Amino acid sequence: MALAVVLVAGTACKDGGGGLGVSGDTPKTSPGDIAGLPVTHFESGLKQGAPKPDLQVRNNGNTPEDELAIATIADVQGYWTEKLPAEFGGQKFDPVKILVSYDSKGADQKTACGSTKGQVNAFYCPPDDSVAWDRGGLLKMLNKRFGPMSVVTVLAHEFGHAIQFRLGQKAGVGKNTPTIVKEQQADCFAGGYMRWIAEEKSKYLRLSTSDGLSSVLASMFLIRDTAGKSATEQGAHGSAFDRTYAFQTGFEKGPKECAGMNEENIKARVTEEPFVKGDKGKGDTKFTKDTVALLKSSLDEAFKGAGVPGPQIVDEGAGNCGPKSTPPATYCADNNTVSIDGEKLNILAQRIDREAEWQGEDQGGMGDFAAFAEVASRYVLGIQKGVGASLDNANAGLRTACLVGAWAKFAKNPPPGQKLKLSAGDLDEAIADLLLPNSLISADGNGVRPPSGFQRVEALRKGYLEGSPVCSTQFG
Repeated sequence: MALAVVLVAGTACKDGGGGLGVSGDTPKTSPGDIAGLPVTHFESGLKQGAPKPDLQVRNNGNTPEDELAIATIADVQGYWTEKLPAEFGGQKFDPVKILVSYDSKGADQKTACGSTKGQVNAFYCPPDDSVAWDRGGLLKMLNKRFGPMSVVTVLAHEFGHAIQFRLGQKAGVGKNTPTIVKEQQADCFAGGYMRWIAEEKSKYLRLSTSDGLSSVLASMFLIRDTAGKSATEQGAHGSAFDRTYAFQTGFEKGPKECAGMNEENIKARVTEEPFVKGDKGKGDTKFTKDTVALLKSSLDEAFKGAGVPGPQIVDEGAGNCGPKSTPPATYCADNNTVSIDGEKLNILAQRIDREAEWQGEDQGGMGDFAAFAEVASRYVLGIQKGVGASLDNANAGLRTACLVGAWAKFAKNPPPGQKLKLSAGDLDEAIADLLLPNSLISADGNGVRPPSGFQRVEALRKGYLEGSPVCSTQFG
């Protein structure tokens, strides 16, 4: 019995409504730590009064998207002018030679890599050292759906490829380097640049570490590979889990760490893989009484080492624990049960409509693993209570997300007798759910969630990659 495969990105909250200018609001902070930075709250995007870059751009449409793109290119070149010599033995940075703006529905703009007609894309072209972007399709859609920093992220990623071209063997990149290595490095380089903005070093842009970073991560989900693709295929960019891993690595550790990503260490942790042979449902299963029973068995087995009784899971509407109820699933501490609303969770578990997702329309459900993970998050509250951990301290929500990640790893290769098994794309569903404002996966016993999507995603990832011990040591 496999878990779900598809992810929702478009429903994630965006920062600042997608406008290009930001107000002069006073930055606010809340408790938390984003790789050593405070959790900040303000509108992200172009700074008021930012200078106008002196860059030559072929076919500049003078649209808001071009204004943002040109400011980004100027800014990211400033970042690499500083970082390339500092991180790579004094190597001087040479600006990209050609910048091209185009409309995928408009006139063709030739590059050394071919035509731009119909290319809803942004790309780096090594033969003529150019960066090109679709202002009328891709950038407009991203800005509308996720806000301006999603545009910045995509262009920073493409500029990461330009940096690979400049570094060459210093980044271990050559003619035969697998696509997944190049793409993971580029995502990582983009993460390093985003930290520079978050540290208020940019002349053009500002980025909050709460909603701003959440919108960046949400936009990366939209451009993930389709579930079931193999990381060894030509053109593979990675699952959403893999892409956010690379981005967060760059944000936390910087460009030298990114250049160290290679085929060996990426293969050891990448999650993108084909569906298992014989999986007729392509990872999708229904949320029913029977699958909830399989979920309960899986959770009991995964956490039996805690030495405490796991909660019972009952379908009683999820609202019977008084003011601490957290529909559609609630942990009731008084009787150690997880009370669920099976009908609502069944809606959440529906397969997403990928075409509707790209169009910014209602995608349907979130996929079955999103629903299972929400129930699992309430279950692990019972385990935490049983071992004496607080259910409402500052780290309770992150510890909960971490334990859900640890359970997901258990379900990846379950022992004999366990029929619920992690499938391709399931982790993407969980992370997409984590980025929503009402997700339970990282909520504490009162339903309170950590303010930053970056923190929430990182906690689940740590549990999956490092196991349950890290959940206590880091989020005790």
